[in-house]
Amino acid sequence: MRVLITGGTGVLGRELAKRLRDRAEVRILTRSHRAEPGFVRGDLETGESLAEAIAGVDAIAHCASAVDYRRPWRDVAQTRRLLEALGDARPHLVYVSIVGADKVPVGFLRAKLESEQVIEASGSAWTVLRATEFHDLILRFLTPMARGPVAVVPRGALLQPVEVGEVADRVAGLVMGPPAGRVRDLGGPQVVPMEELMRTYLKVAGRRRRVLAIPLPGRLGAIAGVGDDLVAADGDRGEMTFEEYLRSRTGVDGSIAHRYSE
Repeated sequence: MRVLITGGTGVLGRELAKRLRDRAEVRILTRSHRAEPGFVRGDLETGESLAEAIAGVDAIAHCASAVDYRRPWRDVAQTRRLLEALGDARPHLVYVSIVGADKVPVGFLRAKLESEQVIEASGSAWTVLRATEFHDLILRFLTPMARGPVAVVPRGALLQPVEVGEVADRVAGLVMGPPAGRVRDLGGPQVVPMEELMRTYLKVAGRRRRVLAIPLPGRLGAIAGVGDDLVAADGDRGEMTFEEYLRSRTGVDGSIAHRYSE
């Protein structure tokens, strides 16, 4: 079986590739010329070389995200280019989306929802998994918030962070299986306020800070104000808690590094 991973150098893509290499021939899409085995050139922004990268694959794990909060619709454009490059081919397309994409009126989540809809209407065989925020992303947000004398977090944010490896396990199983349409959402084992996540981070990091929850303006404030809309209430739950994740990422010097820094 041949599998193409878009976003294969990202946090989820790297974990997914590890899980698939013993089970399939893995191709990782990259915009640059890379001599390493397993990498194939193709540009989701322009469409250049995409058809060649896709040729002969049985499944595509679409994990790529433009991560452009000012222009979130780049995700939709990239998904359209990927589908256009398929031509008459119909590999199984597995798309990783975000819990709350159909509920939260924030640009990058709406773009995820539209990407889902584009895939569903494409005529291709498809599977869509929505997952909650990765532990790594939460740590990435908390770290700068805790640098001052007071750790400031957005008020009202309920989150359900999940271990990216557990998401990769689920995606790998979906890629190797038949098309399943919308599958059950996947979230972490705990639904917790941002204040509690910050206190957990400070405890593990060995820092003493007062935690202050305040209403925030802009995109972060909009996300924080949605209550439990970012929670996989009826979905499946992973096993690793945020505290367990933090301890697993703590170095000998006491520093805690998220995978986005790797």
